[in-house]
Amino acid sequence: MEQLPSSDLKTILHSKRANIYYLQHCRVLVNGGRVEYVTDAGKQSLYWNIPIANTTTVLLGTGTSVTQAAMRELAKAGVLVGFCGGGGTPLFSANEIDVDVAWFSPQSEYRPTEYLQAWVKFWFDDELRLLAAKQLQQLRLQRLSGQWQQRALHEAGFKVDAGRLESLLQPSSRNIELAQDTTALLTEEARLSKALFKLAVDTVGYGEFSRAKRGTGTDPANRFLDHGNYLAYGLGATACWVLGLPHGLAVLHGKTRRGGLVFDAADLIKDASILPQAFLSAMRGDDEQSFRRHCIESLTRSDSLDFIIDSLKAIALSTAAQVKV
Repeated sequence: MEQLPSSDLKTILHSKRANIYYLQHCRVLVNGGRVEYVTDAGKQSLYWNIPIANTTTVLLGTGTSVTQAAMRELAKAGVLVGFCGGGGTPLFSANEIDVDVAWFSPQSEYRPTEYLQAWVKFWFDDELRLLAAKQLQQLRLQRLSGQWQQRALHEAGFKVDAGRLESLLQPSSRNIELAQDTTALLTEEARLSKALFKLAVDTVGYGEFSRAKRGTGTDPANRFLDHGNYLAYGLGATACWVLGLPHGLAVLHGKTRRGGLVFDAADLIKDASILPQAFLSAMRGDDEQSFRRHCIESLTRSDSLDFIIDSLKAIALSTAAQVKV
């Protein structure tokens, strides 16, 4: 079979790709020139195609294996691969380690450098790095306001009180502008997140809720939040790879987490897309597969990867322009 050049596999821009895969209890291999995952059904083996040219991220969960040939094809198509535990959390691997989030990035010596050069131009200046962090948080608020008032979310049962939402976002925006350092920004982020959880709980009538990190074994909303956030981390890691930005050049989470730029990037979309779906799915009694499908549909429909990439581009260029020569 004729080999396709790597350039042909990357004709679909990452920001326009539709697929994120979480796989478990299967083998990923190359079969007839295609990357497929194989599941066992009794004495039969079932083969399912992975359209790698239209895929951003593959998460390999419990009971999975991947062949060298499959990794070669995934890398040629620019697909990020992460190994993770059951249910999508936590993530493990040996490359680009971000505490629990870790990714095997496709190898390439010819990544674009325009945005990396802009990023490092300002990154070593504390004031400009704080400015970039403020821009990131403001974009997060804008995204959240727009997404939570979408008709599709209202029709699904998450009809938030618009006035109450804005009464949370407007003071938060002012606090972000007044923040003197990243500690103040992180404090405001945590304060707003707690208020958003309360708003979500009231919107769907969830009852008692307390956020517990790595919520496996606790209530469904906590488990879904953990699971969905790792999908957002996958898009964050993909956006950083597309722009050639190393995960260690964080503007907000860098002092507490190695590789925090992935967390910074994921913050742009986590609350906007994952948080409401976690509570909706918990109220409906969805299983993890259904929840994951709804999240991926939401992330794709809202062009979340596009938004992360465009946001990081804008932050890089506008902040670099503030550097005094």
